[in-house]
Amino acid sequence: MVTVAHPSRPTESARPHADPAHPEGAPRAHRFAALRHLGPNWYASVMGTAAVATAGAVLPVRLPGLRTACTAVWSLSLTLLGVLLVARALHWRHHRDQARAHLRDPATAPFYGCLAMALLAVGAGAQAVGRDWIGTRAAVVLDAGLFTAGTAVAIAAAVAVPYLLTVRDRVAPLEATPVWLLPVVAPMVSAAVGPALVAHLPAGQARQTLLLTCVAMFGLSLVATLALLPLVLGRLLTTGTLPLALTPTLFLVLGPLGQSTTAVGTFADVAPGVVRAPYGHGFGTLAVLYGVPVMGFALFWLVLAAAHVLRARRRGMGFTMTWWAFTFPVGTCVTGAVALARHTGLLVYDGLAVGLCGLLATGWLAAATHTVRGLVSGALLAAPPAAPPAPRPATARTTSGAAR
Repeated sequence: MVTVAHPSRPTESARPHADPAHPEGAPRAHRFAALRHLGPNWYASVMGTAAVATAGAVLPVRLPGLRTACTAVWSLSLTLLGVLLVARALHWRHHRDQARAHLRDPATAPFYGCLAMALLAVGAGAQAVGRDWIGTRAAVVLDAGLFTAGTAVAIAAAVAVPYLLTVRDRVAPLEATPVWLLPVVAPMVSAAVGPALVAHLPAGQARQTLLLTCVAMFGLSLVATLALLPLVLGRLLTTGTLPLALTPTLFLVLGPLGQSTTAVGTFADVAPGVVRAPYGHGFGTLAVLYGVPVMGFALFWLVLAAAHVLRARRRGMGFTMTWWAFTFPVGTCVTGAVALARHTGLLVYDGLAVGLCGLLATGWLAAATHTVRGLVSGALLAAPPAAPPAPRPATARTTSGAAR
């Protein structure tokens, strides 16, 4: 799921600020200057990399070296997560004015949901493939820690970001973009990956509590997504296409669709024996009755979003960090298709999972290659271009002079 490289609105943070703790200002201003414009959108690269690992691990095909490659990709995502956590901490420490400006910017604040999903995705990968290298016990401990932290951040983002958008920013409905979905999708990721920890808890109340908490987060995210999706589709129908740089974010809509299908599938896997009958087995019915139509809509949206991206590419769309939207959302559709194959027994969903995983790998290679190039050149961490000055208001003298 991805991101824009810079806030869409010019903010005061583009101008240097004096630091009260350092009156001379200059020494502090040059400390970690390269991190000044490092926004929360960068966590999308961690999400996308972890998605490649977990999606490849659940494929119905067994290719030589595939699991080892997936484990190596997961290790890369874990490394990226550690580096970004440190870099973002330094960003808040040395560029707090810019960090606060990001939080106040309605175009950037939703990307705080990416922090939660990055933590959750790497944690889920620890059990899926990371245990091959670090051992099962360490994988469970790592997953539990990242799940706890990621879920806390997910719930905070799901509440705080919409609150800021409605109370402080007062954005118009026609400004809606798929980026708005990021904070409310984060609890759905918790819902999808949490059941993997159920078996590691004591039987009885502990297992039931965790599973039903995941179901509650599924409902939280689903209802919020259903409220926002009409705004996104309404903008496309009433105002036309998104700006070129934002066009890849249309793929973000696949996130809640694929992740919710994955979630109901994992509920069905875990619920029997944890939740008393008949509810335990009822989750299997839900996995099919919910997952099949939602996956159908996801495929429709995939074709629609791809058509918009191809059109934008022909019109000159270049690389931005929004290209990471080609990764994590598609990865959720891979795991959703695998869950449907498992609960329906239909080979068509196995084939769909393989095809989507190929698309995921292609998107990841494109986004990762351009990101590395942008980092080497310094373009991705450069300051956004200055906004043009606002036109001076007309006066009676200038108006009369222009008339003459």
